[in-house]
Amino acid sequence: IGERVWAPGWSPRFLHPEDGRACEGMTFTTGDGEETTFWSLVMWRPQDHRVRYARLTPATRLALVDVACRAVSQGATEARVSYRFTATSPAGQAWVAAMTDDAFAAMIGEWKRLIDAWLLANPGKILAV
Repeated sequence: IGERVWAPGWSPRFLHPEDGRACEGMTFTTGDGEETTFWSLVMWRPQDHRVRYARLTPATRLALVDVACRAVSQGATEARVSYRFTATSPAGQAWVAAMTDDAFAAMIGEWKRLIDAWLLANPGKILAV
């Protein structure tokens, strides 16, 4: 839910639980058409600031998404995000091949830019799940 405030177009449709509460087993969809993606929260460790999703875009790819956060100083957090992609079709093979280290760095860099802009526009607020 927290991504709604900084990620343009992020509009998950929650299947379970319907209120979007984060918990292991939470499922939702994003996207439309061939980019419809099914997400499942497979590891939820808020006490450790870690989360893992399995996500399936049936037409092209499966991914495991790991996010781990840690405080680096007062008011600063480091987030490590990793994706492991597996193609589900020839189109998916092309998609995965195009997700080079540089392409991934650009995607994550854009996330950082969007999050930083939100934080600057909302001083003192905390991004929350």
